[in-house]
This record gives sequence, structure tokens and C-alpha cells, in this order.
Amino acid sequence: MSRATSTDAHPPAPHAADSHDLIRVHGARVNNLKDVDVTLPKRRLTVFTGVSGSGKSSLVFGTIAAESQRMINETYSAFVQGFMPTLARPDVDVLEGLTTAIIVDQQRMGGDARSTVGTATDANAMLRILFSRLGEPRIGSPQAFSFNVASISGSGAVAFERSGKTVREHRSFSVTGGMCPRCEGTGTTNDFDLTALYDDTLSLNQGALTVPGHSMDGWYGRIFRGCGFLDPDKPIRDYTPAELHDLLHKEPTKIKVEGVNVTYEGLIPKIQKSVLSKDRASMQPHIRAFVDRAVTTTPCPDCGGTRLSDTARSSKINGISIADACAMQISDLAAWVRALDEPSVAPLLKALGDTLDSFVEIGLGYLSLDRPSGTLSGGEAQRTKMIRHLGSSLTDVTYVFDEPTMGLHPHDVQRMNDLLLRLRDKGNTVLVVEHEPETIAIADHIVDLGPAAGTAGGTICFQGTLDELRTSGTLTGRHYDDRTPLKTDLRTPTGTLQIRGANAHNLHDVDVDIPLGVLVAVTGVAGSGKSSLIHGSIPKGAGVVSIDQTPIRGSRRSNPATYTGLLDPIRKAFAKANGVKPGLFSANSEGACPNCNGAGVIYTDLAMMAGVAVPCEECEGKRFQAHVLDYTLGGKNISDVLTMPVEEAEQFFAAGDARTPAAHRILCRLADVGLGYLTLGQPLTTLSGGERQRLKLATHMAEDGGVYVLDEPTAGLHLADVEHLLGLLDRLVDAGKSVIVIEHHQAVMAHADWIIDLGPGAGHDGGRIVFEGTPADLAAARSTLTGEHLAAYIAT
Repeated sequence: MSRATSTDAHPPAPHAADSHDLIRVHGARVNNLKDVDVTLPKRRLTVFTGVSGSGKSSLVFGTIAAESQRMINETYSAFVQGFMPTLARPDVDVLEGLTTAIIVDQQRMGGDARSTVGTATDANAMLRILFSRLGEPRIGSPQAFSFNVASISGSGAVAFERSGKTVREHRSFSVTGGMCPRCEGTGTTNDFDLTALYDDTLSLNQGALTVPGHSMDGWYGRIFRGCGFLDPDKPIRDYTPAELHDLLHKEPTKIKVEGVNVTYEGLIPKIQKSVLSKDRASMQPHIRAFVDRAVTTTPCPDCGGTRLSDTARSSKINGISIADACAMQISDLAAWVRALDEPSVAPLLKALGDTLDSFVEIGLGYLSLDRPSGTLSGGEAQRTKMIRHLGSSLTDVTYVFDEPTMGLHPHDVQRMNDLLLRLRDKGNTVLVVEHEPETIAIADHIVDLGPAAGTAGGTICFQGTLDELRTSGTLTGRHYDDRTPLKTDLRTPTGTLQIRGANAHNLHDVDVDIPLGVLVAVTGVAGSGKSSLIHGSIPKGAGVVSIDQTPIRGSRRSNPATYTGLLDPIRKAFAKANGVKPGLFSANSEGACPNCNGAGVIYTDLAMMAGVAVPCEECEGKRFQAHVLDYTLGGKNISDVLTMPVEEAEQFFAAGDARTPAAHRILCRLADVGLGYLTLGQPLTTLSGGERQRLKLATHMAEDGGVYVLDEPTAGLHLADVEHLLGLLDRLVDAGKSVIVIEHHQAVMAHADWIIDLGPGAGHDGGRIVFEGTPADLAAARSTLTGEHLAAYIAT
């Protein structure tokens, strides 16, 4: 006989380590955040929404990711930290539950002329090893295939101590590199138009030099007069060959001028070192204009633009040199690598193949490894950075993305969404700043910031699911389901812009007539040839104003007033009203506070620890000398004006004593692009990507031109701002301009008068016109990927 006994079944208590499943932020005040409190679930996909400038990046990048990176850096020794970026602790009361953060942002990848897609992703390093092991003939180590290593050799006597005696020996060395000796691994050579460097009818003292920064009134003039190589009063056309050589090509030579030791160098090598070594996008506008006028860049005739020496190109695997491999479309190169069957390098082939397959998987199979990394768009750069993380075995990592769908065709957005979900499903926390409705839809958790931008933002308006967002009444919720209807009242073209035989990059001798006087959308998947057709084939000048994706660069001294040129008429107005010099009203010139040099803050460098910035005690952060602030215009001093929002300043300079038409026109353009909330003196370094894009648009609107070319103007724009942008484009066209927009956003496609669709695919599968016509015809035909997605967009 048995007796059953029952016991109460109690589930085991959860382990203490399993309770840390949330990231808690309390009292965040970075930039415009207003004591933000938010709780985020770990191992989930959280999307942050809100208008541009609402505080999304300040919360995600400036607070959560920044503190994670700072705490990781502090685990290293003080010596190592001295070589690392110094990060200040974000202005936040409590941050709990942080994990290691990997930031995948849209910062452009190296503007260095030597940086390529292959070098930035380590694919080139693996290719060099592969060719050094399998290439025939054998030419040396992997550096023999590197265009950054020059071939050098030398010999001489060396002395060293051995057993207490000084021993002298003759030694020689040799390094075999892959650099092309003519172009030094850049792949291009520069030819100078001498007429753009000087006016040969004039002498140096008469101002013959037309190179920016080489005025005879400054230090360069003193060097030219005191060097003894040139006669500063002789017209350049009368120079002897030796004198002309000294002016243009003389190698660096030590001289003494007015008792000071200086180096004299010819104009051309000086320009090559000081100007042409920089990324074109980082040049000031007048320097860029000079380079475009004076310098012609052509592929190196010795290496054909491959950057590699004859020796490096002579070693081949199955008839393919490393230059051929780097020039292949990556999808083709991946197939070539997989076809190699060499057990001796099997691990290398697998690693290289996996890297190349990741390019294809992420939608970048149309690139080539020799593509300069500085030419990648922000979206392409971000996806390239993702490649090294796709196969990672790390879990419980926080991945932070900044608008990963930027620059993606609707067809590619689903692929990006799948990658984000894959990272989440591996047990990672994924934080995404995004405006794209399709990406918002896959979120496990949504955080909406706002309610507006700038000082009107910085608060949490909503947290929850997509269904809850739709009924929340926030700006994002109200506009989430917005659909721009197809335009029915189409404009009539006033002419055509003809392009014939366009073959830049992957274009296949494209012939197209672009209508003028209307809004034209150029569409197609990423890599289909849109930018090559428009930026590469439309003739420069001839009234064409091109607004590309080149990012705005600026220091903490730069602000909307300085970038747009607004400060110049304001300074002149202050000077005229008070009878003083305009320079007094510049924080970078005579009017600057001498204690902080016009910065408004005093910076203290603390070596490996983050520097400390405290408001200047002399000017109390106003940046100007006290007596400068006594001068007023319309009852306001210059510091008051720089703290005004654009909307207030627009009214201030429109009428009354402060009426300044030149300033008012610039302020109207800033308001037109939706930047009315920005203060005039806000540092450019604090602006979001969308704000910088619109600031650039406002600046270019001042240029005289009949044809405006805009490259993805919706980048970084909230759903509510897209409607505002469409109104701006309509005003430009109605004012008699022709507007050509390279765009992926279906709202812009639906609003266009004419669409030119390229494809059908990317890389060598693209480069053809697959549709020309109205948006309605494109949606009805559904003959292209763009047509299918446009039809689905207007049907929802």
C-alpha cells in the first residue's frame, strides 16, 4: 500500500543577474533635453522618432552611447587613455543598465585620398596576403601589393656597441612596395593651368598672383621680396626660364628674410601640399572654386588610376591581378574568391569570402574595393561600417544606428530591417534613430521626442507600441499614415536639358531629355546610376546650382549666422548705426573678449581625462568685450541678436531702426526651409543631420541659377517636414526655376511632374533608363521596382 504525498510546487526564484533587463535614464540634460526620464528594454529593437532637432541624437548618441563608451575607455590605463578620444560625462543624473555600445553612425568615412572601400573594411589587407601567397610570379610580401608602401632601398655604414667596443659595418636594405612611383599611390595626376595662378602681364608687386592666401600684403609678399630668387618688379612674362622655375617649382630651400629663418618653396609644390592633399569637401568655398578653376585631375598615365606599380600588377592569380580584383564589382569578386580552391589558404579565402558576401547581403554588392571611401554617401558609409558586425559572435551588446535607411530605395529598406532584427534576435539591444515608417513598424518599443524642435523639444512625448503611437496624438502619430496623393495638375515643361552618351561610372551611353520648368524626380535603387547621371553628366555652370550630400563642416565657433553669411550685413548695420568698424561685432575679430578669445568659455585640458569648459568670467559667456555690448541696433546689442531664434530675427530686421534687407532675405530663406526655431549663434557642432542639410539648402537658394539639383533633400527629415519641403520645391518651380531631385521618398515621387527611373538593378546591372513619364504612369505600369513601391504607397 502506498501513500501519495503532495508538496507545493514553487517556481525557482529568478537569479539576481536576470533582473537587469532595462536601461534607465534619469535627468538627461544634454543639449536641448529637459530632464528626460526614460526606461528602455534590453534585447529589443527600440526606435526613436521625432522631428529633426527634437533631441533624438542627444538622448541616444550624446547620452546613452557616450556614457557607455566613456566607461569602457576608463577601464584602460591612464597611459592608453592618453591616446584615446577624451569623453566628458554626459549631463545626466542617473544611467543604469548600460552595456557595451557599438555606434554605427553616418559620419563620412575618411576623406583621405588614399582611403578606399577595401582599405576601410580590411578586405584589401586580406587580398594582399592572398596575392602574396598565390600570385605568379612571386614578387614579395603583402606590402608589395600595397599602394601605400613605396619601394625604397639604401645602404651605408652603421655603428653600434658590441662587448664594449664600437663596431662599424656596411649594411643595405630594400623594401618592395606596391605604390605607383608617378602618382605616389593616389591614382591621379594634377595639371595646373598657369593662367589661373598668375597674370603674366603684371609683376608680383602689382598683384600678379591669383592664388588664394598669397597676397603681397602679407607674409608671403615679404618672402617673395626678400628671397633673392625673383625680381618683384618685373612682369612675370619677362622672367627667364630659371626665374620661372624658381617661382613655380623650386624645391624647399632655407632662407633668411628680415632676420627670420623661413622656407621658400615653389607655388605648385606648396599648393599640392597645402591644398590638394585635403579632401575637396573640407575646403572653403573660395579654395574649392580656385581648385576647380586651376587644377585638372586626370588618371595617372603610368598605372591607369589603379595606384599600383607595374610589378604589383604583373603578379596574377588565374589571370587576375590585384588591380583587376579591386576594380571588380564586389558581387563578382565574391564569386571569383569562392571559385578559388587552395587548401593552403583556406581560412583566408573563407574570411575574405564572408566579408565580400556581407557587402552583397547589406545591399552594397555594386561597389568596388577601389572606390574612394570619401565618395560614399552617408547611407553607404553607415552600411559599410555595419559589415564587420554582421558575423560577430558578441551578444548583449547595444548597437546604435543613425537613420540606417537613409539613401535606401524602398526595395532595400526591407533588407535593412531584416539585418536590424537579426542583430536583435542574437540577444543584442538595438537603438535606432529613424524617420522611415517601414522601420518604425518593426520596433518592439517606440520613443517619440518633441513636441517640436530646438528649445520647443527635448521632452518624451510618447513611449509604447506602433498601434499606441497611431492614436497618441503626437506629431509623429498624426503623420505616420500620411500619403501624398499623385499630382493631377502637372506643369508643362518650358524646354529640355539634353544629355547624350552619358557613360560615367556604370552608365551605359545614356541619352535622356530632362524637362525644364518642372519638378523632376530621378529615382532608382542605390547604385543604379542616379548621381552619375545628374552630377556627372549635367554640364557645370550654365546656371546649375548643385546641392549634394557633402556634409557641413564647422567648428564650435561656426554658427548659422556665419555659415549663411548673415553675420556680414548684421555687422555692417551695427557699424553704420554706431559709427564704428564692423570688426568690433565679430567674436573672431576685434570685438572678441580677450580672456576667452571670443569662445565664450574657458577650456582646461586634463590630459587623458575629459577637458572642462566653464563660462568665461569676463564676458559671462557672451563672447564680446564689454564696451562692444554698449553699441545697439534697434535696442538690441550684438549678443542679444545672436541669441534670437530665426523667426524673431526675421521680424526684427524687417522694419524699424534695425531694418536690414540683406539680413532679412537670408532669414526668410532659413524660415522657408523650416529652421525658424534655430538661434543665430547656435554652434554648428550641435545641429542634427537634418538641420545641417536644410541649412545648406537655405544657403544655396541664394545662388543665381535656373536649374536646381538636389540630392536626397528628405534625408533626416521627419514625416511632418516632408510636406513642408514639397511646398518649398513648389515655390522654387513656380518662381521660374527648374528643380531636379534625386530621391527615394515616395512622397516626392508622387508630387513630381516627371520621373526618370534608372535601373533595373545596381552596379553593372543598372545604368539604364527604365522609365520616363509621369508618376501616375509609373505607378500604373508597375514595370520597375520603383513603380511597384510607388503603387503600393499610394494604395495604402
